[in-house]
Amino acid sequence: MKIQLFITGGTIDARYNPSTAKVDAGYNNPSNAKVDHDGSHIADMLRQGRSKVDIDLEELMLVDSRDITDEQRQLILEKCHAADTEKIIITHGTDTMVQTAEFLGQNIKDKTVVLVGAMVPFVYMGSDAPFNLGSAVTAVQLLHNGVYITMNGKVFNWDNVQKNFDTDEFQEK
Repeated sequence: MKIQLFITGGTIDARYNPSTAKVDAGYNNPSNAKVDHDGSHIADMLRQGRSKVDIDLEELMLVDSRDITDEQRQLILEKCHAADTEKIIITHGTDTMVQTAEFLGQNIKDKTVVLVGAMVPFVYMGSDAPFNLGSAVTAVQLLHNGVYITMNGKVFNWDNVQKNFDTDEFQEK
């Protein structure tokens, strides 16, 4: 089984510039922080996790999800439709992941798409990124066609999920 993984940025691949915001040991994602993306770490995470799954990586963009545009969401949709596999993972920033999942969920019916991100960048000790990515790799292989978000060991349908910004956790609506 082949999996297509589209990289779009977000905290999972971020580094915070310490000159633009205070970040408490890298565990907070302050709204005023300038997010730097210096290449994706997704391939490193898969190697570190000793993944044996056939995964094709394609970097679409490296942006903070607060800055993602409708045109970029449309590009993600087009890439999903054009993928030569029915199993797709999208790395995405958590702030607007729900909006992208809703857009894709309304437009994709014949593929299994799992969006995943992290609350703590991969480059920081204690990151949830490797666990979340591993969960997405497993989930996309087991779920039926549809669009989902997986975070912190939980899987949510695109139309029944929200991010709780107070607790930095995803939950059902």
